[in-house]
Amino acid sequence: MTRSVRSDLLRLASYNVQKCVGLDMRRLPRRILQVLNGIGADIVVLQEADKRLPPRPAALPHFVLDEAGWKIADFGGAGSLGWHGNAVIWRESAPLELTGMHHITLPGLEPRGAIRAEFDTAQGKLRVVGLHLGLIGRHRFQQVHHLAEYCAELPEMPTVWAGDFNEWSRLPNLDRLAPHMQFLPPLPSYPAPRPVGPLDRIALGGGLRADAHGVWRERPAQIASDHLPIWADLELPQKE
Repeated sequence: MTRSVRSDLLRLASYNVQKCVGLDMRRLPRRILQVLNGIGADIVVLQEADKRLPPRPAALPHFVLDEAGWKIADFGGAGSLGWHGNAVIWRESAPLELTGMHHITLPGLEPRGAIRAEFDTAQGKLRVVGLHLGLIGRHRFQQVHHLAEYCAELPEMPTVWAGDFNEWSRLPNLDRLAPHMQFLPPLPSYPAPRPVGPLDRIALGGGLRADAHGVWRERPAQIASDHLPIWADLELPQKE
């Protein structure tokens, strides 16, 4: 499928790549790249981008991304692609300049974290928060509330949250915890072969809006990971 997007829009995708191990139990990083190239995203937020055990080397190797024309926000160091498995990459050809990177520690018993990357784009500044929330409901709600308070303390900027929220309910439970963010309607992205759970989500704030959003179902996404990627075409507010 060929991407057809207005030139003033930025396509952002979120993808839990399950350490690049597909449902056929094969670790194929270039198969993940095949999915990403199909989506045609300018920016991608990844989850489970590193292997599980210390020193948590990148499951999607840096040289594979470099060869394919992707830039990497260096959150990890020591061979990791991200932090707590969260990573941000963007196309070398995209009109983007990375201006800031930050780790965000999240509450809860599980070792969870989020990352924040800020960009200058042709349309203005953009803040991207990538996250992978916990499996326990009350911790997940604490994490969303913490992110909302954290972002409220930052300078105002068009902001997108994207990642694996691990939330099965379609009720606006998370929305109430982050009143300054607008969650896009949840769409089923898990499990990849026959998705029923809207675990992967995108929320917008600071005047950012989505012209369109969806779940990427084209081959080989149904087998490359246990999640399908989600995407949104972002429209930044007009400069004054």
